Amino acid sequence: MGQDQINARMVAAAEEGKIVVRLKGGDPDVFGRGTEETTALLAAGIPYETVPGVTAALAAAAYAGIPITHADWSSAVALVTGQERHGKEGRTLDYGALADFPGTLVFYMGVTSAGPWSEALLRRGKSPDTPVAIVRRCSWHDQRTIRCTLGTVAGVIAQQRLRPPAVIIVGQVVSLAPEVSWFAARPLFGTRVLVTRPRHQSGALADRLSALGAEVLIQPAIEISEPPDWGPADRALENLDGYDWLVFSSANGVSYLLNRLWERHGGLRRLGKIKLAAIGPGTAEELLRFRLRADLVPGVSRAEALAGALAAEAPGRRFLLVRASRGREVLAEQLLAAGAEVEQVVVYRSGDVERPEPGVAAALDAGRIDWITVTSSAIAQSLVRLFGDALRRAKLASISPITSEVLRRAGLEPAVEATSYTMAGVVEAILENEAQSRRTTPARRTWPN
Repeated sequence: MGQDQINARMVAAAEEGKIVVRLKGGDPDVFGRGTEETTALLAAGIPYETVPGVTAALAAAAYAGIPITHADWSSAVALVTGQERHGKEGRTLDYGALADFPGTLVFYMGVTSAGPWSEALLRRGKSPDTPVAIVRRCSWHDQRTIRCTLGTVAGVIAQQRLRPPAVIIVGQVVSLAPEVSWFAARPLFGTRVLVTRPRHQSGALADRLSALGAEVLIQPAIEISEPPDWGPADRALENLDGYDWLVFSSANGVSYLLNRLWERHGGLRRLGKIKLAAIGPGTAEELLRFRLRADLVPGVSRAEALAGALAAEAPGRRFLLVRASRGREVLAEQLLAAGAEVEQVVVYRSGDVERPEPGVAAALDAGRIDWITVTSSAIAQSLVRLFGDALRRAKLASISPITSEVLRRAGLEPAVEATSYTMAGVVEAILENEAQSRRTTPARRTWPN
């Protein structure tokens, strides 16, 4: 859309009674043509608000570790367009004044016009040795900073076939930046990770990986929802005082059952003296979210280990096992064999996602995903069905031995297995593997767009 079309579309939508957000990168009034848009709104009598942004010059300098001003080198900053409108009414750029400018020059939209503007500065006396940084795709997982000089900038852009978006910083301050910026120095920078948890549960893991520098893609392998029938669970919750142990084999089981207890059955005080068992640290952490501490957590996050830890309590005791709509029967079978009375209730449905996102499938087929997080045996099974042999094109990060077993049965060997069977453990395993890989191959990979 041309600018006139954008203006007309905004006005038309507003006149239809809609609330319109015009979202721009950077700041709307710094080479963003924001004034043309607000002028059109004013002419149509449409009220508006402007939310100022961080302009690309300041953002790019910060993410590249370049101090855009400095007490010794730069007491001023000039924001310069590399694309002047042909036939504009005002004065054109004075490259003589810019060559003498006592500070930092930052060129916007200057990649394709680097030859003309750099030559203009050189003709007017600016040193060809002036440091230059080209900062491309600022704040993205594949941000690049290319260092050169004013005399070589046009040649470097042509040689490396650099394309927008980029800003170009010109001045002595460029020489003060570290070799690798704080942003690019993050341990997972340049790594692409596929998170496969249910969408509503993927946020914390995705945020942690992103903070460490990874680009995160989301592809749920399973979907979690309420059970088709709450009747059995409701009956068990009405008779909680008849059980000695409440046993959770997943964090989802904790959240679904305890929320149901809170909403329909009088709240957590109904638990009384019943003891709580959790299959592993992740499930125990979810109990803590409800201010409940597990009485028993086995040393290994497996149903067999949980049954073994509860065996001494089993004879003559009543156990309520909280579970998903699918899963192994090992825990119930072993507790029954140990002399317990066992009742199982389904408190959530676990179903496979039927089809992968096309973009995710294409990226995996092309080998453009570095890591896939596999955080349950159900997720492992669904991933095998969704992607098959394409999973071999990425490293698999398994949360536990039982999840790894499922992968191995499908002929897939996990690259790492968490020692702590939690999301934090999966992240730590990836970090350790990446640190080892980068010690032997220090160059970071960034994917082309």
